[in-house]
Amino acid sequence: MDSPLIESIRELAEPAILSQGLELVDIEFCREPRGWVLRFYIDHEGGVTLEHCSRLSQQLGDIIDVKGIIPHHYILEVSSPGVNRVLKNEKDFLRHLGEVIKVKLAQPIDGRKNFQGALVGCSDNTILVAIDEQRHCIPISLIAKANISYQFPEPHTKKGKKAR
Repeated sequence: MDSPLIESIRELAEPAILSQGLELVDIEFCREPRGWVLRFYIDHEGGVTLEHCSRLSQQLGDIIDVKGIIPHHYILEVSSPGVNRVLKNEKDFLRHLGEVIKVKLAQPIDGRKNFQGALVGCSDNTILVAIDEQRHCIPISLIAKANISYQFPEPHTKKGKKAR
């Protein structure tokens, strides 16, 4: 569950994001060595461009600063969710059916909190993850974190003579 501050930021930002034909994937607000960072992850059919991020960054900065809901200095970042995209709601899971995902639960199911497998179903706020020959029903409400698990192919190594 997001903090009240994140929810306030979401309420302010989402209309601006949607008006540009973009989707708000996630918001983070955390303290890092360089200071407070407010990070928006956005998506767009066909991919997110630098122009999307730049234009939205300016607009969101203005909106948040005018409302004054963050009383101290912060760094604003806008970016794509990347290949390991976070999955938060039923719509996200439905969009990524068939992909390999990683799921970490807030509470264990059958003594287990971590799952990695193919997302094979999603309905009634429950996902179905296939791992080997087993299928696991996981209520979305128990998920602490879920994301696409992009798997890189094994590196190809060529055996032969060493270079001298």
